[in-house]
Amino acid sequence: MRVLMLSKACIVGIYQRKLESIARQGVELLALVPPAWRDERGTQPLERVYTQGYRLESIPVWWNGNFHLHLYPTLGRWLRQFRPDVVHIDEEPYNVATWHALALARRQGARALCFTWQNIHRQYPPPFAWGEQWVLRHIDYVLAGTDSAGAVCRAKGYRGPLATIPQFGTDPDLFQPQPQPQPRPFTIGYMGRLVPEKGIALLLEAAAGLPGDWHLRLVGGGPLRSALAQQAARLGIAPRVEFVGQVASTAMPAQMAALDVLVLPSLTRPNWKEQFGRVLVEAMAAGVPVIGSDSGAIPGVIGAGGLIVPEGDAAALRQALLCLLQQPAERQRLGRLGRARVLAHFTHDSIASATVQVYQALLHPPAAG
Repeated sequence: MRVLMLSKACIVGIYQRKLESIARQGVELLALVPPAWRDERGTQPLERVYTQGYRLESIPVWWNGNFHLHLYPTLGRWLRQFRPDVVHIDEEPYNVATWHALALARRQGARALCFTWQNIHRQYPPPFAWGEQWVLRHIDYVLAGTDSAGAVCRAKGYRGPLATIPQFGTDPDLFQPQPQPQPRPFTIGYMGRLVPEKGIALLLEAAAGLPGDWHLRLVGGGPLRSALAQQAARLGIAPRVEFVGQVASTAMPAQMAALDVLVLPSLTRPNWKEQFGRVLVEAMAAGVPVIGSDSGAIPGVIGAGGLIVPEGDAAALRQALLCLLQQPAERQRLGRLGRARVLAHFTHDSIASATVQVYQALLHPPAAG
């Protein structure tokens, strides 16, 4: 089976573990990625980290950084040369890159699938609405990151086969519990984009009311950094707040090891709610207890492996932090539960196996009853 995967997300080195796992399951895999990708955090270059058993090639991208409009002008040449059986388009149905890749796959006679995280039923203006409908009529399979994303896809008229499979899992060998460190302040962590919808300002407000010896590490980049630093100063907690900046994906396990709790206090917006929160499963795999808001997919990801608080409720978040600050045994209990949940549901190997089953179903659909 020959599979061509088009994925800007796979420039991240630790996500490439899934590609190695797919290749180990009898798939001749060619993964095409841009040489870098730009967003509000800055520029993320391609990290060639896990590349055994498959081909990872960077190809030119037009309109880099534009989520909706970017596309890959040389993609047709790669399809003609590689002649895949399946084209895995790791993009949303409403993106130009998906329209372009699907049209080329159909011309080549390959089966095609796309991926969606979109968990809000949004109506896009033309031409995006037209392109989305064309994709949903002609795509052979849809992978949805969550059940709610799948429901949105169905509500928009998609009638073909669909499976709920997260885009990526995590590697429990990279992210695993570390020996207890020497005494340190209770260390609260946030990792991700510094943007309003992630609720970091609320986290600062909640932490400011905590007693005792604590420290807050904010790992990531984004437009809110200056405003958050000013807020920390106003709250009188600037010496306790550390801005780490964006780090390479391979440095994330060490960043997790520096934490006593990871918090994802996302806030639902009219056009966005948390779609998964991949940093949660990385923390859980590392045995770090997690606290998440009840925005979007977060409760379903955490399950019983952490604490859920109402989004936008600083007092509830502070109480959850206080619970873990004062109860080391509870931190350890949640850490064990979180890792067990990742091992059961969110490893790269399990997600790769489910994805390969979809490829097989595309090429060998069950006979009609």
